[in-house]
Amino acid sequence: MYYSGVNTNIIFGDRMLITIIRTLILYVFIIFAVRLMGKRQLSDLQPSELVVTLLIADLASLPMENTEKPMLSGIVPTLILVACEIAVSVFMMKNSFFRRLICGNPVMVIEDGKILRDKMSSLRITTEDLCVQLRQQGIFSLEDVEYCIVETNGKLSVLQKPQKRTPSAEDFNIKPEDTGIEVVVINDGEYLESSMKLNNTDKNKIRSILNKEKTDLKDVFIMTYNKNGDYNIIKK
Repeated sequence: MYYSGVNTNIIFGDRMLITIIRTLILYVFIIFAVRLMGKRQLSDLQPSELVVTLLIADLASLPMENTEKPMLSGIVPTLILVACEIAVSVFMMKNSFFRRLICGNPVMVIEDGKILRDKMSSLRITTEDLCVQLRQQGIFSLEDVEYCIVETNGKLSVLQKPQKRTPSAEDFNIKPEDTGIEVVVINDGEYLESSMKLNNTDKNKIRSILNKEKTDLKDVFIMTYNKNGDYNIIKK
């Protein structure tokens, strides 16, 4: 009985190790597969992309839960789904009818300040749902809205009435200086060369700034920089 218990523990330990290894491999593979499909947030997914994402999650769970199933039973179908999604995406770029068939069309639900109830009914959107999404965009009154469109991903695009819009610098005949993008060039004591390229700078330039400020690289938590040469250093 003692030896039987030891053997059982060994077998259980081996299976657990196999499960952990399979899970890690599938985890890396799924990240790679999702990256192949493009950079979209979950809330921005089109219907076809959402379906593929859900199917991939289910397919990956099967080899994780059942170690007797070969890993290829999860990897091969996932690759097929990713290939299909890429093909569908390319075809949607080439064919507007196919894109409308898969993704649908944007629908205007407020036009010239008037709510289009028939359009809202077709989308099965209540006025409460509409007000919730408007409040999330900082609009607390329907009377402030000139146009409102429900996009194909379910998000709202809103144009406020002219008197409610935030005035721009152009409205005041002001021409602000273009400082470009402020990017993080040092993060936790490490240079970010990809960010430096956005503002046409390099390590030597950043290093000279650190020398001028008498600051060591290892002591910098965050350093930002823009194309005008303005910078901000936050030490650890």
